[in-house]
Amino acid sequence: MDLSLERPAFYRVKRGQTICSVAKTYHIPPRLLAAENSLTEELSEGQVLRIPPAEGHLYVVRGGESKTLLCGSPENFRKKNGTDCFYIGQTILL
Repeated sequence: MDLSLERPAFYRVKRGQTICSVAKTYHIPPRLLAAENSLTEELSEGQVLRIPPAEGHLYVVRGGESKTLLCGSPENFRKKNGTDCFYIGQTILL
């Protein structure tokens, strides 16, 4: 029996929600959500977002780690996380 939840393809933003709060709800990095929707500013109520299919586990980057160590290559990191940005404390998909 498979108990996995289906992730919707789209989501309508509710009042007071931020990129971070929506990303946290769907267990994806905020930068990936922003990149998927070409966002350059915060969300507005009623805005429709595309929720990217995210396969992997969320992880918080620690000191001494690299894109290659965590994702196999910088290209794979960019593909999974929608950014080249990499820093300690960042939430990423592995």
